[in-house]
Amino acid sequence: MVRAYWHTYGLPVTISNCSNNYGPYHFPEKLIPLMILSAIEGKKLPVYGDGKNVRDWLYVEDHCDAIWLILSKGKPGETYNIGGECEKQNVEVVRAICDILDEIYPVKVNPKLRGIPSNVKRYRDLISFVSDRPGHDRRYAINCDKIKNELGWKPRYDFNEGLRHTIAWYLRNSAWVDTVKSGVYQKWIETNYSERSI
Repeated sequence: MVRAYWHTYGLPVTISNCSNNYGPYHFPEKLIPLMILSAIEGKKLPVYGDGKNVRDWLYVEDHCDAIWLILSKGKPGETYNIGGECEKQNVEVVRAICDILDEIYPVKVNPKLRGIPSNVKRYRDLISFVSDRPGHDRRYAINCDKIKNELGWKPRYDFNEGLRHTIAWYLRNSAWVDTVKSGVYQKWIETNYSERSI
């Protein structure tokens, strides 16, 4: 539909496609925040199948920078792929989260992990492999050469740096997480939506 408006009416549009984002405010049911929050709470870290499903990860601020660049310098009618150029197996991502948590918030200082089985010495000990999802895609990838070559964009954050920022953010913002998990945010949406529809 967007392309049709460009071709038919000359509406100046650009389209972007991106790889998997991560970072602050990521909804807690998604892989990275789910693993961070579950680890902090001393829960099992369930990894589907053999954990070798691959995703390309893009830090959210890099995505925002790319969108702004496309809006300000992109060629109307063009489509740009935004990728993190950071393909990781799911199990690698979970292990990286565990290793960073071991460094900045060790099991021995986490009050929520007191009383859990004594064999949990580090967060990796919480990883468990579970039955894979039916039809689980083995790999997602994206080629972002066009935005790099034409607009000069490239990711500023490497995966470990972005992951560190993300973990630190979740450690500092438990109130936001609690609000999302409780569903309170849905009341805010309903209230604001109903006010605008009057």
